[in-house]
Amino acid sequence: MNTFSWLLKREYWEHRGGFFWTPFWITATILIFTLLGILWAEIHGSRMGVNIGVSLDSIAQMVASGQIENAGKALDVAYLSFAMVPCIALFFVLFFYLLGALYDDRRDRSVLFWKSLPVGDAATVLSKVVSAMLVAPLLALLVSTAAYALFLVLMSIWVSFHGVNPFTLLAASHPFSMFGRMLLTIPADAAWALPTIGWLLFWSAFVRSKPFLWAVILPVLAFIANSWMGALGLPNIDRSVMLNDVLARLLFGIVPGSWLSEGGFGWINRNASMLQNGVLLESLAPARVYALFGTARMWIGVVVGAVLIAAAIWLRGRRIETAA
Repeated sequence: MNTFSWLLKREYWEHRGGFFWTPFWITATILIFTLLGILWAEIHGSRMGVNIGVSLDSIAQMVASGQIENAGKALDVAYLSFAMVPCIALFFVLFFYLLGALYDDRRDRSVLFWKSLPVGDAATVLSKVVSAMLVAPLLALLVSTAAYALFLVLMSIWVSFHGVNPFTLLAASHPFSMFGRMLLTIPADAAWALPTIGWLLFWSAFVRSKPFLWAVILPVLAFIANSWMGALGLPNIDRSVMLNDVLARLLFGIVPGSWLSEGGFGWINRNASMLQNGVLLESLAPARVYALFGTARMWIGVVVGAVLIAAAIWLRGRRIETAA
């Protein structure tokens, strides 16, 4: 256990720029632009308002008029906005982290040093799996929650200048329950992401050069070939299955919350509309989240991911060189 925790710390310190500083600067940028928007509106007397998934002006009006429940829902949407934006960046961070996880140390020959240590290949690979499944998403959530807390302070100061009791606004928010809901989604995200994690680690351990091309081009070519076979009337797999259950699960499963739309490519548009009308809040209910573990698609993905990770562990012990 001490060895594994040391490996997790190693992954964090080597990749803290992506795991911590990326969500930190993204949420800091959101806060800065929110502050600048409020200052602009105050200086110019504008009633256009500032929008971060929900209008800040409308929140202030709801609190002032006693619509506490509606204000609370609007603040919950604001919390989700703070959480969702870093998730987009987290996808790119994890995608390239996993692609280079077992390839980079073969390329610079540092794999020889790591193999000289009393650390097994399974522990090395699994530390990277856990970092992608749990450590990076948890750090992003903690940073987003801290940014939301600062946002509440900023909102409280702003509404107090307009004669609104800031404690009423704070009482309307649900930061702890929202954090709890988001925390409960991490295991679902982790299990859903296993096919992508395994796929990227497999190519990171297997190829001698250009793991990105191998990992991306092969499923894309398979999708195109299958589409051509369908167009020619030859036996083929249903296009939606290839798109949503093969291509999306292998390449985009690490997008947090992609399971909300059952893994399809339309998750971005659907989640954006769900955020606007509040349906996303209902979708994050624990019963809804963990119902995912009762679906065949989840467990098929878990098995596929486990097989690919096992293959990556096996390759880790046998592949040392990369192309010159």
